Amino acid sequence: MQAGDIRKMRTKRTGSRHHTTHPVPGTARAEAIDIRMGVFRQPAMQTPVLVLNASYEPINICGARRALVLVLKGVARTEEEQGSVLHSHRVNMQMPSVIRLLEYRRIPHQTRALSRKNILLRDRNTCQYCQEVLTAAELTLDHVIPRCRGGLSTWENLVACCRDCNRRKGSQMLHELTDMRLLREPRPFSLHTSRHIMRMIGSADANWRKYLYFESDQAA
Repeated sequence: MQAGDIRKMRTKRTGSRHHTTHPVPGTARAEAIDIRMGVFRQPAMQTPVLVLNASYEPINICGARRALVLVLKGVARTEEEQGSVLHSHRVNMQMPSVIRLLEYRRIPHQTRALSRKNILLRDRNTCQYCQEVLTAAELTLDHVIPRCRGGLSTWENLVACCRDCNRRKGSQMLHELTDMRLLREPRPFSLHTSRHIMRMIGSADANWRKYLYFESDQAA
């Protein structure tokens, strides 16, 4: 065997080892990758989508981007559409309003992690002292028992709070103030809380009503 033949064999082996397989255009995998890489940049990609279990039980709310990825991967199917269309350079897709998982998932009653986002969701973007409803960017988190006085970062000690109330409360305890009271006692997320948030977010979407208001509609 000549030296040139050995070099060709090495080149062939090296090339195959570093070869990258690209997704076939138009396939679900290719479109899912497009979504993750941000091909769809419309504001509608942040639209909330109701997620149902395989049993049609509402279990979560996700963004439209995540919902489309689940549908394209074959994990879920679209049950209701919003009517708007998302355009990519390969395909046009109907925006989902409600999706359903194809396999049943057992969901624990408490699945929410302690985070700023979930505290604001629980408190419905409402300052728990002055009751003003604000955007997430305009709200802060307040430790009911200040950290400097032994307060912990827990569901029971964190509340949504506007900047003015946060400054006014400072490091004081509530019993030391005469003009500040909690709107409601802070508690961990529960199944009831999750359902209430789903209903609150979906109140403007008629497609969600049959899944979230089924019992009350029947009673009516």
